[in-house]
Amino acid sequence: MADPRAVSGAKTDARRHHDPEIRGFASDNYAGAHPEVLAALALANGGHQVAYGEDDYTAHLQRVFRSHFGQRAEVFPVFNGTGANVVALQAVTDRWGAVIAADSAHIHVDECGAPERVGGLKLLTVPTEDGKLTPELIDREAYGWDDEHRAMPQVVSITQSTELGTVYTPDEIRAICDHAHERGMVVHLDGSRIANAAATLDVPMRAFTNAVGVDILSFGGTKNGAVFGEAVVVLNPDRVRAMKHLRKLSMQLASKMRFVSVQLEALLAKDLWLRNARHANTMAQRLAAGVREIGGVEILYPVQSNGVFARLPHDVAERLQKRYRFYFWDESAGVVRWMCAFDTAEEDVDGFLAALREELGR
Repeated sequence: MADPRAVSGAKTDARRHHDPEIRGFASDNYAGAHPEVLAALALANGGHQVAYGEDDYTAHLQRVFRSHFGQRAEVFPVFNGTGANVVALQAVTDRWGAVIAADSAHIHVDECGAPERVGGLKLLTVPTEDGKLTPELIDREAYGWDDEHRAMPQVVSITQSTELGTVYTPDEIRAICDHAHERGMVVHLDGSRIANAAATLDVPMRAFTNAVGVDILSFGGTKNGAVFGEAVVVLNPDRVRAMKHLRKLSMQLASKMRFVSVQLEALLAKDLWLRNARHANTMAQRLAAGVREIGGVEILYPVQSNGVFARLPHDVAERLQKRYRFYFWDESAGVVRWMCAFDTAEEDVDGFLAALREELGR
């Protein structure tokens, strides 16, 4: 039998199939992994570690997360953001429960019905102007707890930063948490871009999560430099149940969990998460500043994280898409979304702005 260690020195047949110099503005998911994350993955490789989360890296990750979110925090690594949201929401609802969310929320718009089909949840959505819920907006759906004909509102789910790139202040989230708790509801925070929000607010992540009453958190790593992997963070264990079983039931329990945990550790153990987020936000500000100097383009929402939402002529957008990848947000209205990532460079932004000027001038 061949020694399996011998393959470590073998040449690989893998070939690069893309141009690493090409950048786009479609999504922060388009970016690769941060070199420090890749180095952490290599460090965790080799030898045997206990599977399914009983490894040393996942144990250490508990301490890392508690340094950010307090000593009651419990972290459960998962594969992806949809999985984190579905597992987290199941953990704080009954079978007859419902979740109140903004109509632009990822759980409503971009998860292919997973909260409903996989989690068995009823979503009660509310229109917002800027992607942010308020106590008054929550009350549009927060009623009928004793009505057996209506799904019972049990959770308020907010997104930080929101799908429209806006950011809640800690006081705004505290008001939501107080309002929800007074009505017997739990608060879930979808934090796929939580690092970008903290960078904008210039506060620790705990300042707008456990410190103001958030009960459970979906923590994002992929958009901020990880290869894959997010986490459910239980901030208030008194309100959450059966997380371990729900994670497995929802097909989110990684066998080689050390490779998820070590990535999150690489981001959070020091300041990589914040450096990456600050850079992406800065590039979005540079992009927005350049766009404001160009006639014929309207920025629609405050640029508070790493995304710019704009309206421009449809034909211009289509021509520009052939030069740089990005998505229409609302094609019928001519609204597009431009996202910056941890690896977006100043010259990428400047090149995009030059291309935008050229297409507008044609």
